[in-house]
Amino acid sequence: MHAGSSSTFRRLISEIGTVDAVGIEERVAKFTTRSIKKASKVWGLKTAISIVDLTTLEGKDTRGKVESLCQKAMSPHEGLDCPTVAAVCVYPAMVKFAARQLAHTAINVASVATAFPSGQAPLRTRLAEVKAAVGDGADEIDMVINRGAFMSGEFDRVQDEIAAVREACGESTLKVILEVSELENYDAIRVASFLAMRVLRSGDFIKTSTGKTTLNATLGNNQVMIEAIRDFYLETGTPIAMKPAGGIKSAKQALHFLVAVKETLGDEWLNNTRYRFGASSLLNDLLRQLQKEKTGAYQAPYYFSEASGAY
Repeated sequence: MHAGSSSTFRRLISEIGTVDAVGIEERVAKFTTRSIKKASKVWGLKTAISIVDLTTLEGKDTRGKVESLCQKAMSPHEGLDCPTVAAVCVYPAMVKFAARQLAHTAINVASVATAFPSGQAPLRTRLAEVKAAVGDGADEIDMVINRGAFMSGEFDRVQDEIAAVREACGESTLKVILEVSELENYDAIRVASFLAMRVLRSGDFIKTSTGKTTLNATLGNNQVMIEAIRDFYLETGTPIAMKPAGGIKSAKQALHFLVAVKETLGDEWLNNTRYRFGASSLLNDLLRQLQKEKTGAYQAPYYFSEASGAY
């Protein structure tokens, strides 16, 4: 059974409203035409840096790689007046190394969990992984929803599992990854967003993607999710945060996403408590563009990686 064919899906979508897909695409196309100049661009670049979750999620990750990434998170580039990033995101086995490096800083340690990226493990195993990561020092947990259950129309099960992970997180922030490319259409993304938001706390996140599929964050699916956040906030007064992840590689793209947030949710969401970028290569391009605004000249892309000691 396809999720959209179930009576429960139809009931949910009648409650929260369908998505005008054509309208979404027209809206996001306009965001890419906004002209951002001089001081506004510098502000946007620095804001984008401050909301990055600097991420390494490779099977070959080592303690040394994670510690170097933490150094870059704390000092993105010498000589540039720029903020630190919001968080460093790693696999659970690497949390303790990141936590040691980032102790006594404002940078959070985030960890993917719940059998990332597939989510295909027994719930008790997924919950144990969450508790272990929190115990090792994770301030934030990025979980994946059970897409198999969602696509089968088992929406209560999906929501109950999110609630169980929320409880396992304790005081740590929870980010719920919808894996939008597997949900197939905007209506399904909106339903999944509401299922998650209804069991989250103020300041928890919904997130587009694991970054491990062929299609990740786009302005379109970001727009569907931030409009869901807006509607949920107007209905409940609970501010849910947003994290697009995967595929955002350039400063130009990042600024388009910030325009979308400003024009849909307002300035209250333009900070790292309510909006994040999940990225590995984005930071270097943001630094490169910031250097260009400062000096008038572009540095080669490798200049930032080598100077920062990042992988």
